[in-house]
Amino acid sequence: MRQTKTKDRANSNLPSIKVSLNREALKYYYFGPIRLVRIVITLIRNVPHISKSNKQTTINRSLVFITKSNAYILIYNYKAFTNGVAHKIEDYIQSEVKKYGTLCFPLIDSENSAGAASIAKKVEGMGASAVLVGGSSAIDQLELTEIVSSIKLQINIPVILFPGNVTGVSPRADAILFSTLLNSEDPYFITEAQALGALSVKKYNIEPLPTGYLIIGEGTTAWFIGRARGIPFNKYRIAVMYSLAAQYLGMRFLYLEAGSGAMQSISPQMVSAVRKHYEGILIVGGGIRAPETAKEIAKAGADVIVISTMIEQDGSWEDKLSTIIKEIRR
Repeated sequence: MRQTKTKDRANSNLPSIKVSLNREALKYYYFGPIRLVRIVITLIRNVPHISKSNKQTTINRSLVFITKSNAYILIYNYKAFTNGVAHKIEDYIQSEVKKYGTLCFPLIDSENSAGAASIAKKVEGMGASAVLVGGSSAIDQLELTEIVSSIKLQINIPVILFPGNVTGVSPRADAILFSTLLNSEDPYFITEAQALGALSVKKYNIEPLPTGYLIIGEGTTAWFIGRARGIPFNKYRIAVMYSLAAQYLGMRFLYLEAGSGAMQSISPQMVSAVRKHYEGILIVGGGIRAPETAKEIAKAGADVIVISTMIEQDGSWEDKLSTIIKEIRR
């Protein structure tokens, strides 16, 4: 008892922390004290945007808390360690864009989970600024959470959800592309799915990134599932009209999507036309397989390029992705 009080006095000047307890998560996890200590240290050290000294301070305070309470808990949200101060992913993306010009967000399909954490670790080493996790037809929410959790234990860059439906929300993610499919013919994908998922985003304290989502072309899974009126690849003016509508509606992100596995990518001409009018973060994805294509899209004004199918299907994807990241940076 005396030893514990001495430790408490020694750490009395350290900031208090807020530890989140997720009762649903506790149904699936039970940690012994030794393993819990290791997991806490690993989680804190993997938290982005916190200085090394602050991380060590938080680790020290956390260990005192664990010793004092003898609790068995699952800490699932890195914001629990930041003294209640949210380090906005949106600000991080803005700063990365200012630093590098164009960023790469590899997309990991939650339906193809084999080696997801390993892939995330590799792309981080190549210079990816964040990892997207999602899929147009993903339905297994528990599997999604397991994938996100495994990825976060391996990387320091943010994990951002890219959901195709309300099942694409995970409590472990840092942020979510909270998107509306602007050119869908189905109200469900414009506002209804968003309404159904909004409370979960708030409950899990996931940072929402307000995103206008536009499907370009036809024939992909995203186009089919989302019941989109695909904008023809050569109709730049229509894309501009939608992009301005997104901006005027307060959407600070715009995602031009040809769809995973698309036979062609969005042209630099369309990207350039949209860039002249849209002032937010411009994301472009779908059908980008070659470094030359990525470089042209970056020069046309894309802030973020999303790579997905190449990672899933190309055996030499590591060399190509590494080249893409180098080529798109200024």
